[in-house]
Amino acid sequence: MVYRWHQNYFYILYISVHFYISEFVFFTEEERRVRANDREYNEKFQYASNCIMTSKYNIITFLPVNLFEQFQEVANTYFLFLLILQLIPQISSLSWFTTIVPLVLVLSITAVKDATDDYVSLTHTHILQKEKWMNVRVGDIIKLENNQFVAADLLLLSSSEPHSLCYIETAELDGETNMKVRQSLSVTSELGDPNNLAQFDGEVLCEPPNNKLDRFCGTLYWKDCKYPLSNQNMLLRGCVLRNTESCYGLVIFAGPDTKLMQNSGRTKFKNCLQTHTHLQTSPEFLNIWIFGFLVCMGVILAIGNAVWEKEVGALFQSFLPWDPPVDNFLFSAFLSFWSYVIILNTVVPISLYVSVEVIRLGHSYFINWDRRMFCSRSNTAAEARTTTLNEELGQVEYIFSDKTGTLTQNIMTFNKCSINGRAYGEKPHMPLDFTAWNPLADRDFCFYDQSLLEAVMVGEPAVHEFLRVLSLCHTVMSEEKREGVLVYKAQSPDEGALVTAARNFGFVFRSRTPGTVTTHELGKAVTYTLLAILDFNNIRKRMSVIVRNPEGRIRLYCKGADTVLFERLHSCNHELMNITSDHLNEYAGDGLRTLALAYRDLSEEQWEAWAERFRGADKATDCRDDRLAAVYEEIEQDMMLLGATAVEDKLQDGVPETIAILSLANIKIWVLTGDKQETAVNIGYSCKMLTDDMTEIFIVNGHTVQSVREELRYNADSKCSPPQAPPSSLLESISGEFALIISGHSLAHALEADMEREFLETACACRAVICCRVTPLQKALVVELVKRHKKAVTLAIGDGANDVSMIKTAHIGVGISGQEGIQAVLASDYSFSQFRFLQRLLLVHGRWSYLRMCRFLCYFFYKNFAFTMVHFWFGFFCGFSAQTVYDQYFITLYNIVYTSLPVLAMGIFDQDVPEQRSLEYPKLYEPGQLNLLFNKREFFICIAQGIYTSVVLFFIPYGVLSHATQSNGVPLADYQTFAVTTATALVIVVSVQIALDTGYWTAINHFFIWGSLGTYFTILFAMHSSILFNIFPKQFHFLGESALWPNCVAAILNRNPHLITFLEDVLQAQFISNNI
Repeated sequence: MVYRWHQNYFYILYISVHFYISEFVFFTEEERRVRANDREYNEKFQYASNCIMTSKYNIITFLPVNLFEQFQEVANTYFLFLLILQLIPQISSLSWFTTIVPLVLVLSITAVKDATDDYVSLTHTHILQKEKWMNVRVGDIIKLENNQFVAADLLLLSSSEPHSLCYIETAELDGETNMKVRQSLSVTSELGDPNNLAQFDGEVLCEPPNNKLDRFCGTLYWKDCKYPLSNQNMLLRGCVLRNTESCYGLVIFAGPDTKLMQNSGRTKFKNCLQTHTHLQTSPEFLNIWIFGFLVCMGVILAIGNAVWEKEVGALFQSFLPWDPPVDNFLFSAFLSFWSYVIILNTVVPISLYVSVEVIRLGHSYFINWDRRMFCSRSNTAAEARTTTLNEELGQVEYIFSDKTGTLTQNIMTFNKCSINGRAYGEKPHMPLDFTAWNPLADRDFCFYDQSLLEAVMVGEPAVHEFLRVLSLCHTVMSEEKREGVLVYKAQSPDEGALVTAARNFGFVFRSRTPGTVTTHELGKAVTYTLLAILDFNNIRKRMSVIVRNPEGRIRLYCKGADTVLFERLHSCNHELMNITSDHLNEYAGDGLRTLALAYRDLSEEQWEAWAERFRGADKATDCRDDRLAAVYEEIEQDMMLLGATAVEDKLQDGVPETIAILSLANIKIWVLTGDKQETAVNIGYSCKMLTDDMTEIFIVNGHTVQSVREELRYNADSKCSPPQAPPSSLLESISGEFALIISGHSLAHALEADMEREFLETACACRAVICCRVTPLQKALVVELVKRHKKAVTLAIGDGANDVSMIKTAHIGVGISGQEGIQAVLASDYSFSQFRFLQRLLLVHGRWSYLRMCRFLCYFFYKNFAFTMVHFWFGFFCGFSAQTVYDQYFITLYNIVYTSLPVLAMGIFDQDVPEQRSLEYPKLYEPGQLNLLFNKREFFICIAQGIYTSVVLFFIPYGVLSHATQSNGVPLADYQTFAVTTATALVIVVSVQIALDTGYWTAINHFFIWGSLGTYFTILFAMHSSILFNIFPKQFHFLGESALWPNCVAAILNRNPHLITFLEDVLQAQFISNNI
């Protein structure tokens, strides 16, 4: 399939309309019916074609769609309303260009940004290089060849490989590079001939389009029979065919309905308003408040106009009558109100939105370009995947972290095991040499305990059965690069470590087919018949296989979490279970990840009866997953315990130091993990979350609501020291540092509505919290609980698909690009490869972003109030006639030329301390958490300073010029001189102010500040020249000789030397206040 701009624009328009129609079908479709080789039947349902518009716009739709989206912003609509008002002569005293120029500039910049983003998203999308795929429709049967991308979501019908297997790579979907196997139904596997496929008329009834990559539920109806379909029968768009000569598939979902496109479409990005930004007064909120202030000023001036027109204006009616349609003083006041709304609109600056986005974009690039956040080992740079949350990085109070792959490396090594009550894994000096007797051993595998190898060699049955479980109970794929060189591709590092351990001890997994698993057991090839696979998931927390050995004996092998597996053991295992539990606790105390192993012998009758129930559940069209889970539960009972495994997952570099620094910055870290409590506690000590200096570490492990409540209350009471006066809250009565550890079953009760506040109060009073054995849903619920009840910014960080819900729930989501694919990265707002980079993201980039945005907002509102309030004071001296102080060109250029670049430079480059100091002194991070740099108080101080500046800028020149004369006796009190003097003073004062506010000077700051001043004077002299006046006398009527203004200034200063002293005092006071 080819994505390109077609020369026929009407074809593009058709594609766009068809895309939106297909989206409508997606939201209304309840089930999908697909009949093979019958386009006429399938077209009745108006399924989407396989043509995808990866771009949001095209040449025809860009302008109307983009403008429509931009005018969804309240500010843009507001300024459009002002523009319409300015077109009414009776209202506006300003030309239309004073509003349309800034508005068009803002719309244009935003449009260019949107077009660029859209183009980038188009070019970054994977391009299928065959135009024939555009013509594919639902119900078609297509042929794929080796190394070819799958063009649509297909039901695999047949394959060139034995048993109709098909090998695929799913890196485009989930980031996992290991191969996965798919298999067609046995009834369609013989349809490999094109003639037979052309006659195939089966009908598929399945779920509607959705974004669940790991799930598919459907039924094939063919020849009066029905056959269940699952994800194992599907090839999804974006996969690549590997090690398979060819295969045929039936198109089920095409184009935007494919699961790949369902996952990539229309993401709702977090922004400051959606995340309840903790820059307490967001630009949107401030603009609403300022608009109210604008209305009040307009009402005051309108009342003044009514009074003036009634008391004074009536005296001028004979020679200065009202302009039609004004016929009374009230109507004049009404028009005056709208006139002043137009004149004073600059207190709600439209350029604020664009400036904020430019600053945020700059901060995002700084994160992307930070070489200290680049991991050379994985060749991965940090990435800011959103630009709207940078300043919130400087306000984080709670971090919720996964453990495996986030704090640890997620590179597993088999260290210890317990078999039939005996522990193996002691570490003498030298590792064992396996290659001497096992040519298929992995040379990189290290194990030190000679006694386990001796047990294998002498043939201990329990040890052999233990290793047999490891070699059979998994989903690993084996690839033989050359004779005797095996490469395992596992979906999880745990599985790879366990299968590799069995391989080195002589039980080598060699290959698998849909119905068999072949191993080499101590040099002898053994093929097991694979009867059933009972899949692992986060709810079951275990996996089982049922196999028939060459002697015909049927056995179920199971591995899983000990808490789940021990509940399903036969009662005769009680003593062995106690011994194994002691070993598991010991391993967990060493920070190792553990699994328990068991088996169960099945008679032929037991197997046949269960298999019948299994087939019935597998064919079910409704509640299929629940029915399968119930059937699995039946067979996984009365098992015999074999032992347990322990694999090591080492901490990442720099994790303890990072957690220590973040703790000093008053950031509380909660670890949410699925591991055992002992493992999590050990990792907590290793990474310095838990320390021996803590006053106490509380453990909540109750199994009932009442027991959990009692434990929480006991812990809360024990943390409270007897106060002299009753404390206002629990937090005020805390003495010392505490940690809380809570298990998953206890957390389920703690999150109930009547107990969640009690749990939250206790947890938030602790410096560290560890939640063990939690599910992905519980992770998200914990984050949501803190978000809902605490006025704090939350950050969630994880590396796997089980962390996605937590990452999306938090204010800020961070993805670690590690060993478990890229689903966490795709769901995140920021991503990098190592946990240690988090301290730099928060303490450097986050703190700087918050500081810069606060300083930017303070100065921006200051300069606009100083500019606008001059008009307000002038209203009292011009009969409230809505006459402007400045000329229209100055009003137009003030925010987009004279003062825009300096404030952008400060917002992008400013610093208070170097980055090294930010890391050395984490306490510098606290002002962001406490909202000290920009809040309602700081906002009103900025407004007050702006109003004070406007008073000085207006009344000083007014008082001086009203009585000043030139040397020849000609008065200086003319409108033009006053306007130019006030405007020039304004530009100089706000430029000096930003120079005083700037804490970190760069060449760009100097160029923008002094360059803006130079630009102002250049434009001033050019526009006040006689050349422009002579060429355009009507357009530049507010002009005179360019030499007049300097002479006026010189005359004013000569006759009023006290003015120089006054200005020096003002600037000195301003400088002192800024230093303070």
